[in-house]
Amino acid sequence: MSDLDPSLPSGEPLIPDTPAVEIHEGPALKHIVEALVFASQKPISAKEIAAALRGASEAAKENPLIGAFAKTKESEIVEAIDALSADYAAAGHAFEIRETVAGWQLVTAPAFAPWLRQLFPESKPARLSAPALETLAIIAYRQPATRADLEAVRGVAVDGVMQTLLDRQLIRIAGRADVPGRPLLYETTSHFMEHFGLRDLEELPNASELRRAAAAIAEANAKPVEEPPAAAEPTDPPFTDVSAPEPTEEPPAAEISDPSPEPETDPQDHE
Repeated sequence: MSDLDPSLPSGEPLIPDTPAVEIHEGPALKHIVEALVFASQKPISAKEIAAALRGASEAAKENPLIGAFAKTKESEIVEAIDALSADYAAAGHAFEIRETVAGWQLVTAPAFAPWLRQLFPESKPARLSAPALETLAIIAYRQPATRADLEAVRGVAVDGVMQTLLDRQLIRIAGRADVPGRPLLYETTSHFMEHFGLRDLEELPNASELRRAAAAIAEANAKPVEEPPAAAEPTDPPFTDVSAPEPTEEPPAAEISDPSPEPETDPQDHE
């Protein structure tokens, strides 16, 4: 039996019927998510990414490739972000995708900070004083907290540091306490979470972790005092003074300068 069909021009070979294969063209979901995270001026959440996918589908209804992502679930977006993160880590890129309290964003890896800081020499990171950090820590662990609560723990007035924390948007007024006088309540902000790289308050270190960290810092600070530097440690064997030998019971040098006895003479030789 011939594979050529005489009814077809030029005797073209017969092609058996095969099921239609759906061919997808265009970018994959994780690359679309990557573009959205890269272009966003602020951390973007899975909900916002899903909304962008639906909006693009409605704006381009005639394009089935774009409409294919209209019903993407947030769980699928999270999986795509996890895949991107794994790709970046495997390739050794200088940037990474990081989750914050407000969503995901692309950031440079911490290892490249010394070189990146040279691009912005005038922009130095603002540092909080020790009293401000103590007050902020109390608010973070006991929020919402009143000013009286903070002063009771610290034992000093906190007016100045509270204003500093408010100006830097690390804390905010959360309302008023239901006690006589109705004092203001304070709590941390989303900027606080982003500044310290936290996704939620559950990631704050607990008491045991803080104790271990404090012990490690104390040990590191005490190590140079307790142990001398490596260069100062003796590397030679125990010192022995070979330049001055121990004294012996030998006679003085003048008495042993000529150890051989003088020859005896005969008294008759002088006569």
